[in-house]
Amino acid sequence: MIERKATNITRHEGHVSRAIRETLLGQKGCTIWLTGLPSSGKSTTAFTLEHELVQQGHLAYVLDGDNIRFGLNRNLGFSPNDRAENIRRIGEVALLFADTGVIAITSFISPYREDRDLVRERHNDLGIPFIEVFVDTPLRVCEERDPKGLFKKAREGVIKDFTGIDAPYEKPVVPDLVLKTDHMTPEETAFQIVDFLQSQALLPGAVDRALA
Repeated sequence: MIERKATNITRHEGHVSRAIRETLLGQKGCTIWLTGLPSSGKSTTAFTLEHELVQQGHLAYVLDGDNIRFGLNRNLGFSPNDRAENIRRIGEVALLFADTGVIAITSFISPYREDRDLVRERHNDLGIPFIEVFVDTPLRVCEERDPKGLFKKAREGVIKDFTGIDAPYEKPVVPDLVLKTDHMTPEETAFQIVDFLQSQALLPGAVDRALA
């Protein structure tokens, strides 16, 4: 549990509720949390999903693991403690996005189950849907893709603490959704998530399946 160091603080409630913001946007705010090994297809799925949702008229935004480390989390490395703080921070940002009525899509390895569970707990406490999506791609396939050449460097010992090689990845026990990117196109995985959102009444019913 993260210690709260600030004292003499009081939570202030605004005059605009989440329900009002969601009515304004015509959607339910939520966080779609994509987790999986490096090169499993998380970012590709996330940005494809964002594109499809926006084409449908829904406000969605991707919070991507690499992108966040250029700014908000630029002071964090890849030690277990830094990874935990990385996920805690992005969990809070996603929570803020979802509270505004936006569909927040996160693409993070987030290798530790406890860290993901804490983010879910924070969402549950505020009554905001948290959808854990396990991008279940075999290590062999991830290594074959290896678009950044990071697996190769990890195997050679150039990169340390690399998830799947010399750092652990803890699979979700009961994810809300499982995607098999080794058997599906990015469009198919995106539509699978859209179908799930519709089944949970977070989006309106069936829509045209043509990506613009």
